[in-house]
Amino acid sequence: MQDLAFHLLVFLFVAAFIAGFIDSIAGGGGMITIPAMLIAGIPPLQTLGTNKLQGLFGSGSATLSYARRGHVNLKEQLPMALMSAAGSVLGALLATVVPGDVLKAILPFLLIAIALYFGLKPNMGDVDQHRRITPFVFTLTLVPLIGFYDGVFGPGTGSFFMLGFVTLAGFGVLKATAHTKFLNFGSNVGAFAVFLFFGAILWKIGLMMGVAQFLGAQVGSRYAMAKGAKIIKPLLVVVSIALAARLLADPTHPLRIWLGL
Repeated sequence: MQDLAFHLLVFLFVAAFIAGFIDSIAGGGGMITIPAMLIAGIPPLQTLGTNKLQGLFGSGSATLSYARRGHVNLKEQLPMALMSAAGSVLGALLATVVPGDVLKAILPFLLIAIALYFGLKPNMGDVDQHRRITPFVFTLTLVPLIGFYDGVFGPGTGSFFMLGFVTLAGFGVLKATAHTKFLNFGSNVGAFAVFLFFGAILWKIGLMMGVAQFLGAQVGSRYAMAKGAKIIKPLLVVVSIALAARLLADPTHPLRIWLGL
């Protein structure tokens, strides 16, 4: 399975680079890499596991870029990242227990709501606003909950972290993006550990795509820091709507099955 044809390897490398670029700014890279691996003929379980491996490079690369420019303090935010990882571990372990069909059914509408919020809120920029809950409460509640979701299902995790940081923690858009990537790195680590335990990692493909993710995330994060909310907001809106549309277009989506569409 790891000895794919050269043109498929090139296809996966390009897909991972694009995913790294988009994910470092607005999240949603998984909606590119997961279908790409499935198209290449990789089985679903190995696709999910390998996606977490290559995703580590993208989220880690973006995190380092934002940290170097002072947009996130890794030492101060380490407890949040650990809570995100813990939630992701539980989510990955309990994936067979959680009603996945319900999550898949409501996710497109949650993503559309996020897109509308960021698209229609006029005064959202890079300046911090008033926070609604303390960092301690935020760390103990929303962070592990979103991390849990990432372990169970995954798509849209970055959008949910962004929404939480902006609406509850009062972060500006660029600062929220930087912190989102660190917590996304934590949730990737947690889920990766579970998939590693079950042997669902294709190492050669994952590492190759990881290099592409790393490079794409470097380009994307630097572009985001240069443009700030002017590029992050529109891309977040577009990615959220595109992900919602892709989920609803899937013939196996629970809502389409329930409605007979």
